[in-house]
Amino acid sequence: MRNVYLKNNLKVIIRKATEDDAQNMIEFYNVVGGESDFLSFGANEFKRDLEEYKNYITATSKESNSIILIAEIDSTIIGIATINSPQNERTKHVGTLGIVVSEAYTGIGLGKGLMNELLEWARLNNITKKINLVTNENNVKAIELYRKLGFEKEGLLKNDNFFKGTYHNTVVMGLLL
Repeated sequence: MRNVYLKNNLKVIIRKATEDDAQNMIEFYNVVGGESDFLSFGANEFKRDLEEYKNYITATSKESNSIILIAEIDSTIIGIATINSPQNERTKHVGTLGIVVSEAYTGIGLGKGLMNELLEWARLNNITKKINLVTNENNVKAIELYRKLGFEKEGLLKNDNFFKGTYHNTVVMGLLL
């Protein structure tokens, strides 16, 4: 799709995922799940059948209101960003955003770069009018980025996550395009 340069001058390729990426994506999710308390899954909890996940990527690529982006350096995945949208008429204008960045690449502009790619794509697809996302209320840096990009807090899901022996709240945010 395009090259993005991070704050440390690293060149990152951001492109659409293909079914050939499925195994590497599953492996990436299982690693980063152990790097952050802010994801909905932990280390090795991203349990997906390879063929099923390939089919998911292929099906998503055919939807004009959904997208899966991969950020990579030297063919190694360092981030994945998605907007998934329903296909029914009543809600196909609403996309749910998800973003995961490898811990080694946080704080240097990768998250913002991926977010900008998703938002630009959503504004140009002529279908998406609203984007929703959820995040842990303690994910302060991400919430700050989302606010800078125009997202507003729309709600709070109390005790929605449980990790490290404690319940945590989830912030629901939305952006009208």
